[in-house]
Amino acid sequence: MSSSVQTLISMIVYMAFMILIGLYFAKVANSDSENFFIGGRKLGPWVAAMSAEASDMSGWLLMGLPGVAYWCGLADAIWTAIGLALGTYLNWLLVSKRLRRYSLKAGNAITIPEFFSNRFKEKKMVLSTIAALFILVFFAVYTASCFVTCGKLFNQLFGINYVVMMLIGAAFVLAYTFLGGFLAESTTDFVQGIVMIFALVAVLATGITKAGGIDAVVKNAKSIPGFFEFFGIATPVVKDGVQQLSSAGAPLFGKAGSYGFLTIISTMAWGLGYFGMPQVLLRFMGIRSTKELTKSRRIAVIWVLISLAAAVAIGIVGRALYPSALLTSSASESIFILISSTLMNPLVAGIMMSGILAATMSSSDSYLLIAASAFARNIYQGVIKKDATDKQIMRVSRITLLAVAFIGVIIALDENSVIFKVVSFAWAGFGATFGPIMLFSLFWKRTNYAGAIAGMIGGGGMVFLWKLAIKPIGGVFGIYELLPAFIFSCILIFVVSLLTPSPSKEILDEFDEVKAMTD
Repeated sequence: MSSSVQTLISMIVYMAFMILIGLYFAKVANSDSENFFIGGRKLGPWVAAMSAEASDMSGWLLMGLPGVAYWCGLADAIWTAIGLALGTYLNWLLVSKRLRRYSLKAGNAITIPEFFSNRFKEKKMVLSTIAALFILVFFAVYTASCFVTCGKLFNQLFGINYVVMMLIGAAFVLAYTFLGGFLAESTTDFVQGIVMIFALVAVLATGITKAGGIDAVVKNAKSIPGFFEFFGIATPVVKDGVQQLSSAGAPLFGKAGSYGFLTIISTMAWGLGYFGMPQVLLRFMGIRSTKELTKSRRIAVIWVLISLAAAVAIGIVGRALYPSALLTSSASESIFILISSTLMNPLVAGIMMSGILAATMSSSDSYLLIAASAFARNIYQGVIKKDATDKQIMRVSRITLLAVAFIGVIIALDENSVIFKVVSFAWAGFGATFGPIMLFSLFWKRTNYAGAIAGMIGGGGMVFLWKLAIKPIGGVFGIYELLPAFIFSCILIFVVSLLTPSPSKEILDEFDEVKAMTD
C-alpha cells in the first residue's frame, strides 16, 4: 500500500468519525432553533473552552502562522501570537461571565445580534440587522479561508486539483454542520482541539529531532539577517513573488528590516479581535453555568499558549529543514504539511494532516452556523417575517448555510490566496465591528442605542477604508487595520452616547441587575 493511500485512509477515518458525531446530535439539534443555534446552553467547561479556541484558530494556526515564521522569521509571528494569547486571557476574564448573565437577562438572547438588540430594547431591529449583515460579509470571507486551507492541503498531499479538493472540503463541512448544529459543532470542535494540539506538538518534536536539535535550528535561524529577532524581520529577495536562490541553491535574503514599536503594537492588536469574535462569544453564552467559566478560562489559555508557541516554532524549524523548498509566501504556508508528509510514517502523517482538517472544520462550521443564525433569526424573523415559526426559521437557516458556503467557495477559487492575509482581514472586521460595542455594552452603563449603531457601522466601515485606501499609503499608515478601526469605533460609541439621550430607566435597571449578579 502506497504512503499516500495510507495517509488518505487515516484522514477518511477521521472525517467519518466527525460525521458520526453530527448524526448523533442531529435529533437534539433539530428539536428547536435554540438547541440548533446554541445547544440549549448545555456546554461543559472542557467543551466550551476547547471548542472556543479550536473554532477561533482555524487552519491559519497550522498553516498561516507557521508560514509567516518560515517566510520572514520570528518577529511577525511571535508578536501576533503574544497579542492573541493576551486577548484570549482578557476575553475569558472580562467578558465571559458578564455576557453569559446578560444574554440570559436580555430576553434569553441566543445570537450576538439578538443580544445587542435586546440589550438596547430596540423595536425596529436596525441594530440587529446591521450586526447580522456584517456577520454575513465577514464570515463569508472567513469561510473562504477555510476552504482555501482544504484545497491547499489535498493539493499538496496528493497532487489533486486544488479547486476539486476545495469543493469536496466545503461539501464535507456543510454536511455535518447541516446535520448537528451547535452541539455537534461544539463537540467536534472539542475533539478537533485535541487533535490540533497533538499534531502541533508531534510535528514540532519530529522536526527538531530531524534538524539536529534545538541548537542547530537556532544556529540556522541566526544565520539569516533579521530572521531570529524580536525587533527585526527577514526580507526574502523575490522576483515576481518568488524567492531567488544563489548559485549554490541557497535562498537569498536582503538586509534585515526593522520591526519598531508601532509595528509591534499593530501586530499585537490581533488580541483586540477576541472581544468581537462571534464564534468565541457564543461559547460564553452557551456554557451551562457561569461557575464553570473559570475552569474553562484556564483550559483555554493553556491550550492557546502551547498551540501558538508550537506553530511559530514549526516555521523556524521548517526553514532549517527545507530552506529552499517553499519559495513564495503562499507556498510557505505548506511547511506543516511538508514536515509531516516527509518525516513521519504515512499513517501517523494522516493523523497530523487531520489536525489541519480539524482546524479548518472547527472554524468553518462555526462560521456557517453563526451566519445562518444571524440571518434566520435577526433578518428573516426580525424584519422580513416577524411571525415566522420555528420550523421556518430552521429552514431559512439551512438555506443561508448553503448561500454563505457558496460565496465562500467563489472567494476561495484563487489558489494563490494567502490564508494568513484572508483571515487577518475578517478578524479585523469582527474585532472592530463587535469588540468595542461588546465591551461598552457590558461595562459602561451610559452606552445608548445611537452610540451602538454609530460604533458598529464606524468600526466595520473603517476596516474597509483603512485596508483599501489608507494602508497602501505606507509608513505610519501601514499598521494593521484592526487597531485604528477599533479605536475609531470606541470614540464613536463614547461621543455619540454622550451627545444623545441617556438610555431608558428599564435599560439602566437591567444593567444594574446584571452587574449585581454573582452566579
